[in-house]
Amino acid sequence: MNALGADATYAALVREQARIVVAENAMKWGALRPSAVGFNFDQADALVAFAEANRMKIRGHNLAWHQNNPKWLEATATKENARELLVTHIETVAGRYAGRMHSWDVVNEAIHVEDGRADGLRNSLWLRLVGEDYIELAFKTAREADPQALLTYNDYGIEAETREGEQKREAAIEMLRRMVARRVPVDAVGVQSHIAAASGGNKAAASQYGAGLMRFIAAVRELGLQVFVTEMDVNDRALAADEPVRDAAVAAAYRQYLELVLGDPAVKAVLTWGITDRYTWLGHEAGRADGKAERPLLFDAEGKAKAAFFAMREAFDQRGTIRPTG
Repeated sequence: MNALGADATYAALVREQARIVVAENAMKWGALRPSAVGFNFDQADALVAFAEANRMKIRGHNLAWHQNNPKWLEATATKENARELLVTHIETVAGRYAGRMHSWDVVNEAIHVEDGRADGLRNSLWLRLVGEDYIELAFKTAREADPQALLTYNDYGIEAETREGEQKREAAIEMLRRMVARRVPVDAVGVQSHIAAASGGNKAAASQYGAGLMRFIAAVRELGLQVFVTEMDVNDRALAADEPVRDAAVAAAYRQYLELVLGDPAVKAVLTWGITDRYTWLGHEAGRADGKAERPLLFDAEGKAKAAFFAMREAFDQRGTIRPTG
């Protein structure tokens, strides 16, 4: 939101290229709840106003997460008051924008197999203080606050053809099956899609993402739920320094991944986590060993379209076309 207000090139790109937007941080607990006695909706309201003025759909992100919680919540939430705190927050936030949101990430990243629970749930503040039914509580409260928004479970790490990826997919689909069986009002699953480029082009990229992810998407579809790609970017940390080589590999990863997932009709939306390399969150994480800036998005730091932009556009254009089978 800071860039949207201060960088005219960035704002113009968003207006020109996006038909659905999501705040990176402005609708998280940490931004909305600076103190225990009130809310700060300034940036969230500004995003909604920007989107509506430009005829864009809006995703809300997020209503319950284990991170980005204000210090006062961590310090004062107890088993006695956590349920009320969660309900009040969701009623207030989702209710404020009722009828104006395409979708809400109601619960974010609730699966963490490494915590050792049989159900795969993350040992989060909400799990410890509310119990495993905090997920059901969050979704039911969100539905009451905004009957029109598509209510989404959002998670990362379910994309790769690895043992860890398969374990997370299995835990997530079992959780979703339980939710559907209990008539929890879930409408969609967000597959974050923070993926990595591989050297060697399409062949190498294709080995990273494939059958396991598509089985997961099919299982989600069979539950009657939609699928959104919610936070896509392609890190280039494993690649050599040469920018054209990196850009080509990143573009190949976008093309392969999107052609793969768009093959299932359940996938209804694609969002990237940022639009220009200038503001990527990957610039604030453990980055490339050579210290060079990562180039994970569709536009470079100056706002110029990269190969990834054209790869994404081609994947969109090709959706639904008849492809050769041999």
